[in-house]
Amino acid sequence: MNQTKIISRILYYICSVVSAGYFIITIYSVFCLATGFALTPYGGGKYLHINFPFTEKPFLNIDDNYPYIIFCFFAVLLSYGIFFWVSALVFRVFFQKKLFTANNIRLLTIFYRYNIFIPLPLVIVASFFVEVESIIWGLVFIHFMLGIFCLFLANIFKQGLHLQNEQDLFI
Repeated sequence: MNQTKIISRILYYICSVVSAGYFIITIYSVFCLATGFALTPYGGGKYLHINFPFTEKPFLNIDDNYPYIIFCFFAVLLSYGIFFWVSALVFRVFFQKKLFTANNIRLLTIFYRYNIFIPLPLVIVASFFVEVESIIWGLVFIHFMLGIFCLFLANIFKQGLHLQNEQDLFI
């Protein structure tokens, strides 16, 4: 169990940093697009560079049209920021002193619901406005499978909590 705690702690910190990075990039991009700060149009006005702060060096390249910006840029940044944040919470579950708790089950439930119910509707809505590449459907399937796997974990944890509570009654 010590190995699990070490690995889960490392993954918790990695996912937390990645999540923070996605959220910071999202906020920075919203700021740049709203104010025009650090934006450079190119390709005859079809594309935009979002530059590194206070430089002319491109950081992000995006199409200059609203459906793309909303569905292929902000939706992806924000949803993966949330995904890695919730992933960090799940990894935190596995290095707690007490594994089978109602709060840990709640965190697993949030993760599986997010992965089962968010990616598919998001991609379906986006497909009405932008072309969705075939690899995106593969990612939706991977998120669905992650959600199902975590559903199984949540149910195992519910059973573990039930058995733990029964055991506490008899001691």
